[in-house]
Amino acid sequence: MSPTPHHVGQDSLPLALTMGDPAGVGGEITLKAWLKCQQSGPEFFTIADPGQLISLAAHLELDVPIRLITDPVEATDCFYDALPVLSEPLSGSITPGQPTPEHAQAVLNSITRAVALTTAGEAAAVVTNPIAKDVLYQAGFKFPGHTEFLAHLAGDDIKPVMMLACDRLRVVLATVHVSVREAVEQLNADTIVEVARTAHAALKRDFAIADPIIAVAGLNPHAGEGGAMGREEIDIIAPAIARLKAKGINAVGPMPPDTMFTTKALPTYDVALCMYHDQGLIPVKTLDFNGVNVTLGLPFVRTSPDHGTAFNIAGTGKASEESLMAALRVAIQMADARTDSET
Repeated sequence: MSPTPHHVGQDSLPLALTMGDPAGVGGEITLKAWLKCQQSGPEFFTIADPGQLISLAAHLELDVPIRLITDPVEATDCFYDALPVLSEPLSGSITPGQPTPEHAQAVLNSITRAVALTTAGEAAAVVTNPIAKDVLYQAGFKFPGHTEFLAHLAGDDIKPVMMLACDRLRVVLATVHVSVREAVEQLNADTIVEVARTAHAALKRDFAIADPIIAVAGLNPHAGEGGAMGREEIDIIAPAIARLKAKGINAVGPMPPDTMFTTKALPTYDVALCMYHDQGLIPVKTLDFNGVNVTLGLPFVRTSPDHGTAFNIAGTGKASEESLMAALRVAIQMADARTDSET
């Protein structure tokens, strides 16, 4: 008899897990995650090439039975006996660590199908394995990355926000993948307000936090020291905080970046709004390198491991499934919280 699941949200729909780049570690961590989840969930199915997963399991000597399914509802029936796979065939052979644009369409199909199934109410959330953007670009991919493609699938008026999360810290960013110089040039009060409002709504809806506290970081040392070390706090960040407070959002700051991530400070807020990429990601990855990438502001829940394709170790059996495990757990928790908030 299959074991009875006892994870949070045991009555939830299964999660839709994408294949990621087939030459990376996505297949390996998917197999390893199923081995960890087969006793208690969360339940998921993957949209991938079943033949590749069978070959990979044999190569890595992982005892993972593969069950080909045609509908997500079948995943809940077989999950505790085998890894459910919705077939997305690859057009050629796979060499671990050697990505090729030949497989780009299958990678994108996997993402598109996961979103479609989730928005149709057949899956609880989308969990994405890592992709290689440069390989997709060679095949004509027109989006900067995963997040922007997901926003396009959701509707072009969507403005998603990237959140990095671990057990002790959540971080959102006012600027993301730009140089530090460009981040300073792009920084403005409207963006800070927009990111904070999206984070506030998501923390209430998807994390069941009734009155989220948003700690807004300063940009300069000591948060500008009253203008002695820069005026961005006075001219941009403080006015944004005032606007947020006027909207009933519990925003505090600007907080000195060198003290807001201390052990004493971390429990005093629910999310840190940082001004540029490394200001937020360094503390998250220092606290827990197996964090989770969460996309806020979408009409569906999406999480991802906070690491890349790791081509250098693909096929070696060295890849850790811990970040994917965390992404699966966060996804089902968010999906359950969202369902509760809508009932």
